[in-house]
Amino acid sequence: MSDTNKNAVILLSGGLDSATTLAIAADMGFDCYAMTFRYGQRHNVEVECSKKVAAANFVKEHRIIEINLAAFGGSALTDMNLEVPKNRDEIAENAESSQIPITYVPARNTIFLSYALAFAEVIGSFDIFIGVNATDYSGYPDCRPEFIDAFQKMANLATAAAVEDKGKYTIHTPIIEMSKAEIILTGTKLGVDYALTHSCYDPAEDSKPCGQCDSCQLRLKGFKEANQTDPVKYA
Repeated sequence: MSDTNKNAVILLSGGLDSATTLAIAADMGFDCYAMTFRYGQRHNVEVECSKKVAAANFVKEHRIIEINLAAFGGSALTDMNLEVPKNRDEIAENAESSQIPITYVPARNTIFLSYALAFAEVIGSFDIFIGVNATDYSGYPDCRPEFIDAFQKMANLATAAAVEDKGKYTIHTPIIEMSKAEIILTGTKLGVDYALTHSCYDPAEDSKPCGQCDSCQLRLKGFKEANQTDPVKYA
């Protein structure tokens, strides 16, 4: 944390992981500036959830950024012609796979972090929080510690604030090595209201989570292992 600026930019999707990350940043004493993206995702309900999470946590400012990753496609989350995988054995068995899931959105975290970096530089912050997680199975290359380290190095080469020695950027990933159960237990201690969050990749028409996609399965598994009940109602 900068000695003179306690501002931090928090990437807030409206999901369980980012809500917990926001709570951790606030608990560390940061004044939180949340950033959410409406990027053409099929689970756009998460944007509305992000508004509720931000309001409940008294963020200083919440910016919703409009971009269109659906223009490129390549992911079941942005291309309605691609089906979201359901009930995968890898998730149920917590097994690793060399195949990157079709729910991976090309370069998404690189793009999101770039926007967050620009916002941070404008508000004089050198701290960015992102709720990536590499422990529970996902297979996303942009959730790995190696990626975060590389982006942080780039951030300190690419910005006027860093080059002029006003500070050094830190990309905080407080939940990157936690299991889903550990994330839930951490958030519970910090007062996170998980009823406000949404994790489903392919919600029903009434916006209720499907309970069968990778994200739903990981979430339900996490609550079970944490000996808690998910407060969200499923389709």
